[in-house]
Amino acid sequence: MKKQFFKCLIVLLTLSINTKAQNPIYTNEKAVTIVGYTLDAMEPHLSTDGNAMFFNSLNNGINTSLHYAAKVNDTVFNYVGLVPIVNQTITPRLDAVASLDTANNFYWVSTRTWPTIIENLQRIRFLTAGYSNFGRVYGDFYINAPNWLIMDAAVNYYGDKLIYCNAWFNSCTGGVPCKASMGMAQKINDSTFNKMPTTNTVFAAINDTVNYIVYAPCLTKDELELYYTRLLKNGTQTEIMVASRSNTNNAFGTPTLLIGSPAIAPEAATLTSDKSKLYFHKKMGATYKLFLRYRASVTKINEIQNKNNIIVYPNPTTDYVFVNSEEEMTLRLFSIDGTTILSTKNNKVNLTELAKGIYFLEVRNNFINKKIKIIKN
Repeated sequence: MKKQFFKCLIVLLTLSINTKAQNPIYTNEKAVTIVGYTLDAMEPHLSTDGNAMFFNSLNNGINTSLHYAAKVNDTVFNYVGLVPIVNQTITPRLDAVASLDTANNFYWVSTRTWPTIIENLQRIRFLTAGYSNFGRVYGDFYINAPNWLIMDAAVNYYGDKLIYCNAWFNSCTGGVPCKASMGMAQKINDSTFNKMPTTNTVFAAINDTVNYIVYAPCLTKDELELYYTRLLKNGTQTEIMVASRSNTNNAFGTPTLLIGSPAIAPEAATLTSDKSKLYFHKKMGATYKLFLRYRASVTKINEIQNKNNIIVYPNPTTDYVFVNSEEEMTLRLFSIDGTTILSTKNNKVNLTELAKGIYFLEVRNNFINKKIKIIKN
């Protein structure tokens, strides 16, 4: 019992120290045009390659559907149409809040059959031709009690973690939840994510449930910055916030305001993988539109990353990959579905016995957590 207590204490100390990192600033706001689409565009999500923008129509729960557009440049996208397969056709309906990982696993929230079935987060994997893995997302991150649902969720870049928002609706003013908080779940398999044991500590500075409704998470590719929206309880004005950390084992630090008043209803930040551009929606007149801001500051996080000169070679490979770094690293190799294949502290990873295809190599130390796509020929 004593040994277990000290183990828990060490975990808590590790999560509480060295969490301070300079939060970024985004400026130079520009309106985004979706050519061929003139209705409300809400809750944007940028694909990992930056070439597709997903969004939903007005979030009224009556005929809310998911759409997408193709990038022309930073501020112009060409409307393609409804996202295939995922949208319901029966009114009232709500299919919203898209997110997509680098393996084309697509997640969204839906009110189909809720509250009869509490698992309201949906999944599908889009293939070059067709799709697979269509169904619900299961896991212990749901709250199995009346009026609770997953209001928002966002998969991380590599698809092995999920940031979720538990929200409780109980006839509160304006159709907003009475309370909401966020957490992180780890992928178990294609259909299941389970709540990470450190979630409450990692999100302690974010989940101010006494004063705020928090939702609309977006985790950066390096997992060192969390963007989200908050609403003051009994208030009407939303704010887009950001919280940073210098290590992926740490808790997120004190959040700062990115976008608030005089913007009307700014919500739902989504970022390019290099964090240079931030997209969000806000209300202009009677319609919700998308907007863009550019990153204006270089954070301490980036300074730390620049000191870690990581080279992985050869890639593609037929047998081995090697990692050249100035720092001691822990390496983990994942299959495309997120299953761990091996873990080592050596700088050499053996793929000889593995089938041809795509794998992901996680390179981690005290300051960096980087995942690299590996192709085995």
